[in-house]
Amino acid sequence: MCSDAHDNDPHILCPQCDILVAIPGLKIGQKAVCPRCHTTLTTRWNEPRRRPVGYAISALFMLLLANLFPFVNMNVAGLSSEVTLVQIPQVLVSEDYASMASLFMIVVQLLPAVCMLSIILLCYGNKIPVHWKVSIARTLFRLKSWCMVEIFLAGVLVSFVKLMAYGDVGIGTSFIPYVLFCLLQLRAFQCTDRFWMWEHIEPAPELVQPLRVGESGLRQGLRSCHCCMAILPAEQEVCGRCKSKGHARRKNSLQWTMALLVTSILLYLPANMLPIMITQVLGNPMPSTIMAGVVLLWSDGSYPVAMVIFIASIMVPTLKMIAIAWLCWDANSNKQIDRERLHVIYEVVEFVGRWSMIDVFVIAVLSALVRMGQLMSIYPDIGALLFAGVVILTMFAAMTFDPRLIWDRAGMKSAKEPQDGRK
Repeated sequence: MCSDAHDNDPHILCPQCDILVAIPGLKIGQKAVCPRCHTTLTTRWNEPRRRPVGYAISALFMLLLANLFPFVNMNVAGLSSEVTLVQIPQVLVSEDYASMASLFMIVVQLLPAVCMLSIILLCYGNKIPVHWKVSIARTLFRLKSWCMVEIFLAGVLVSFVKLMAYGDVGIGTSFIPYVLFCLLQLRAFQCTDRFWMWEHIEPAPELVQPLRVGESGLRQGLRSCHCCMAILPAEQEVCGRCKSKGHARRKNSLQWTMALLVTSILLYLPANMLPIMITQVLGNPMPSTIMAGVVLLWSDGSYPVAMVIFIASIMVPTLKMIAIAWLCWDANSNKQIDRERLHVIYEVVEFVGRWSMIDVFVIAVLSALVRMGQLMSIYPDIGALLFAGVVILTMFAAMTFDPRLIWDRAGMKSAKEPQDGRK
């Protein structure tokens, strides 16, 4: 186990643009960024073991508290209803939407808990065999992007605004612990540096060939492991450290991306035309589509919430699909293109796409909380399931797209680019 990863292996192939960067000696609080695409490569944290472990343990404790007590409650015309986090998927299962219930449990509770436990084991599991640590680290860094705690919390706040028109809405005992869990989980992820973590699990395989800083790995016959960031010969398919299989560029990246994109478009059309939920008031069912919900909120004067739903559920998925198609079109283009701008588009697409799930979480909360018999009840409908499929498929499309294709035809390096990425 090495004492300082930056001294042991001072080079990183940028996973976004493939340029070889020399990592300087970083001080506490400094980070190394790619001089070409400005991607953060590694960060030097104070107490790199204790800090993420402290946040992870605190987050797990808050998650436990959040599941023990009522989460939110509602009172309409003397009738009250309250729901716990565990009851939300139970209601969805009772309405024959087990797939939505499974999605909720996985991305809101199970995966965040697994990731927090993984951080604890990796930082303080000294007696764990190396091959187990490798498996845990691979799981952590592959699953972290699917943790949607903060998106669910935003969906709960939107639900509050929708329900205020019908009655009094309040928070339960577990609401504050869940908010703290969300914040602590985000902080634990932020303080867990992938480069440092892998170097302290097992040093990267040594290279015998000389490295040319400022030049792409592809031109030097090298590739970066997509999992542990180790620099490997381009022809080596299996990483010697994490045992992940890979290639210099993701195989059939553009074909997979376009296939997932076309499928998501085919689902997006009926997802917007079919009702996503049914509101039953005094026995009269009223189906509602995504756009109808936005219009209703706007007509009720809830302009900020209507804009949030419109942006997250209508604008973002549409623009994301257009952006992914644009990236695939220009990735292998020989014409002069603004590669930095394309890379910014890719980063935005990768970041905002998951936030479209907010409408699905709103429906889950409303369906679980508003259960007042013939007076008022809300049920999910087929449109919600289709829309969740659209979000998941577009997330996979962004993940299968290889951003290094954007830079492959760019010049080796700009005269203005520095030789290291200190910041």
